[in-house]
Amino acid sequence: MSLNPKISHWQGRIVWLVGASSGIGQALAHRLHLAGARVIVSARQADLLQSFVLEHPGSLALPLDVLDAPALRQACQAAVQRHGRIDLTIYCAGHYQAMRAQQFSLAEARRHIDVNYVGALNLLDALLPQLLLQAHQGCGGHLSLVSSVAGFRGLPKSLAYGPSKAALSHLAEALYLDLSGDGIGISVIHPGFVETPLTAQNDFKMPALISPEAAAAAIIKGWQQGKFEIHFPKRFTLWLKALSLLGHGPYFALIKKLTNS
Repeated sequence: MSLNPKISHWQGRIVWLVGASSGIGQALAHRLHLAGARVIVSARQADLLQSFVLEHPGSLALPLDVLDAPALRQACQAAVQRHGRIDLTIYCAGHYQAMRAQQFSLAEARRHIDVNYVGALNLLDALLPQLLLQAHQGCGGHLSLVSSVAGFRGLPKSLAYGPSKAALSHLAEALYLDLSGDGIGISVIHPGFVETPLTAQNDFKMPALISPEAAAAAIIKGWQQGKFEIHFPKRFTLWLKALSLLGHGPYFALIKKLTNS
C-alpha cells in the first residue's frame, strides 16, 4: 500500500543525507548520485565527506554534529541557498554499543538517546519550516528516519540502543499523521543487521547480515513504492514482526531461548 508520493526518478532531485560518512548513509549517497540526484552529505568527519565529494562531482559536503542545533539550521540554509529546495532528507546518524543492565552506563545510555533521537529533533527544528514552506508552494518534500528492528520490542544487549530507536519509530508515525495531509512524505526505515562500523563490534553471529549496498537498494525501492515503513531483509524482519505480536510471556521465553540469554 502506498502511503507517500512515489519517488519514481532521481535526476535533479536535491537529497540531503545526515550521517553519510559510512555505512548505509554513504552507500545511499553513492547510489543516489549515480542515479542523477544532487547529493548533500553531512556528518562529523569532514575528511570523509570531502573524499566523497572528490569522488562524486557536483555533490556538496556540509560537515556538522547532529547535537549542534545551530549547525543543522545553518546547513539547511546553505542547502537551500545552493539548490533552492530540499526534496528528500534522510536522518541516518546513529550510535550503538551493546549494553545489558548488569553493565549499565548512564553516559552511554544518554549518548544513544542524544545521537539516535535528539539529533533527529534538532534536524526537525532546522528542516520543518523549509518543508512546510515547500508544501505551501506545492512542491512538498520527504523526510526519512533510519530506525532499526531493535526498536520493535525489547532485546538482549539492547538496553540503550533499542529504546532510542523505538522513540525514532514513534516519532516517524506522529510526523506522518501531522504532515501527510500537507503533501510531505514521511518514512521510517527498519534495517536488520547491516555490515557497518557499528555492527562490527558485535560478538555474536548476526542473522541475515547484508551489505550497506543491499540496504541502500532496499531503501530506494521502498521510496519508489511510496512506503511509509521500509524494512529489510524480509527473511529476517518478517520473522521479528511476527514475534512482536506475541504476548509478553511467550515473547520473553522465546527470545531467551533463541539468544541463550
